[in-house]
Amino acid sequence: MARESGLREGGVGRLGMGAALERVSAGVCAVDEAGRVVWANERASGLLARPVAELVGRNARELLCRDAEGQPPGRGDHAWSGPLPSQEEAGFNQTTFLRHDGALLPMQWFFLPCGANDQGVAGLIVFQFAGRVEGNAGSPRAVTELERLALLAETTAQLIDNLDVRQALRRVVGLMLPRLADWAVVDLITEASEVSRSLVVRAQAGTLEVHEELQGPMPPVPETSTMPLSKALRGAASTLTGPEAYEGPPDSGIAVEQRRLFEMTGIQAAAIAPIRGPREVLGALTLGRLSRAEAFDAGDLSLLEDIARRIGIALENARHYQRQRQVAETMQRYLLPQLPELSGVEMAARYVSAPDASHVGGDWYDAFTLPRGDTALAIGDVVGHDLEAAAGMAQLRNMLRAYAWSQDEPPHRIVERLDEAMGHITDVRMATLILAHLVPDDAGRWSLRWTSVGHPPPLLVDHEGVTRFLDEGNGLLLGTALSQPRPDARVALSPGSTLVFYTDGLIETREQPLNIGLERLRRHAASLARRPLDRFVDQLLERTRPADNDDDVALLTVRIPHGIA
Repeated sequence: MARESGLREGGVGRLGMGAALERVSAGVCAVDEAGRVVWANERASGLLARPVAELVGRNARELLCRDAEGQPPGRGDHAWSGPLPSQEEAGFNQTTFLRHDGALLPMQWFFLPCGANDQGVAGLIVFQFAGRVEGNAGSPRAVTELERLALLAETTAQLIDNLDVRQALRRVVGLMLPRLADWAVVDLITEASEVSRSLVVRAQAGTLEVHEELQGPMPPVPETSTMPLSKALRGAASTLTGPEAYEGPPDSGIAVEQRRLFEMTGIQAAAIAPIRGPREVLGALTLGRLSRAEAFDAGDLSLLEDIARRIGIALENARHYQRQRQVAETMQRYLLPQLPELSGVEMAARYVSAPDASHVGGDWYDAFTLPRGDTALAIGDVVGHDLEAAAGMAQLRNMLRAYAWSQDEPPHRIVERLDEAMGHITDVRMATLILAHLVPDDAGRWSLRWTSVGHPPPLLVDHEGVTRFLDEGNGLLLGTALSQPRPDARVALSPGSTLVFYTDGLIETREQPLNIGLERLRRHAASLARRPLDRFVDQLLERTRPADNDDDVALLTVRIPHGIA
């Protein structure tokens, strides 16, 4: 009992789930990655006629699963074939469980993966006796309590961390049809307070058909309308309804559209629930059945409200991230500079934002002429993400410009000054950076003098496609508080050669070693050496940037004239 008590105080309890799972009317066992039970609620103990202490520590599959004859099934022949159910088996299932007294019970169950955590919980097995049905047992669409839990769990799993709203809604509709209804309709209120019929789907012959002809913009919702959809879109009420509610004179344009929906789809019974976010009403969810004999009941409406509530939270999160992304992108692009014009020298730059709003903000480039005629080139990456990184980037870039303009010093000394001041007058904690001077001589030849501060090396590509990474002049990144000399390096630039400065989003992913990304960059840059510079930059981005990249990318290129100016 000491082990049981410890698990109840830690494990699932410390995850904040224990109290909630004790209240559900289904059995719940939490299992680790090996399939061993690490926690169980009292309902599980009652269904299996085993004390919780006898469940904990046992392999769930070996303890519970039996075939029709009561024998432990062989691997591949039972409800799941490994320590845990596979992703494909993680939905709703039915099999036979063994009670402690030897009885074989038909059980409905589903597995909810949680992902391994520091408490050792990899997933939840939720189960209930298959003969127990809640609600209207005579209806072919009756939902057991376990099916309800499974549907809500799967809905949450489909919506969580999915910022593609349309894709998430289609997945949720796929869970509801045809189990709960023949039709599903999603009406959303846009950020401009306009209503759009975003999704109309029918379950037909085992497939889901999207009816685009019924989708599109909707009339406004009047405050005085008493029609069911209007009330739901105002957040006033969930409703059980049908086509008869719209047979009288319509009180608004949206009522006309709803009557058209009933006529076009043949829906005879409907349930409508508001889609509410934490702060506002975001739309309405409608389920429709083609038979009046299968009218929805109060239990169906309660389930629909639970699903709509989850959709609302996901929608508000998606909109929040989209707003955050737009602000960060706008700020980032506004802060990136116009490139200077140099006689005979071409420059091209690109900034590509991260697909995830939380990764936008830290990458930047800069180029500007210096008083004595050289051109400063810079590229960097501020540690951090989103608006904080974008603001820090602006501070760092402006300081670098001021030092480089006012101090007639080599790149390494400018960077030393920047590093000394950064911690005192900016919010930037750490950053990588390359500062270079593009230097012409009296004969029209060009050279590059640079220092690198923990940044990926520039790539030099000559007119014939011969490449070289400029990996000299390396020093520690900004913000380490370590006092070490920073070196400079210098290289002569041949006519027609191209310099490529970039941030790590162009070459690096979590799954790919850095050297593979560098080699891919080198090979593609060599193959594009004679392309016009704008095409060179666009195609280099397209070919080199990893498909699974989750970071933003800054890219600055310089092409030296073919002949002496």
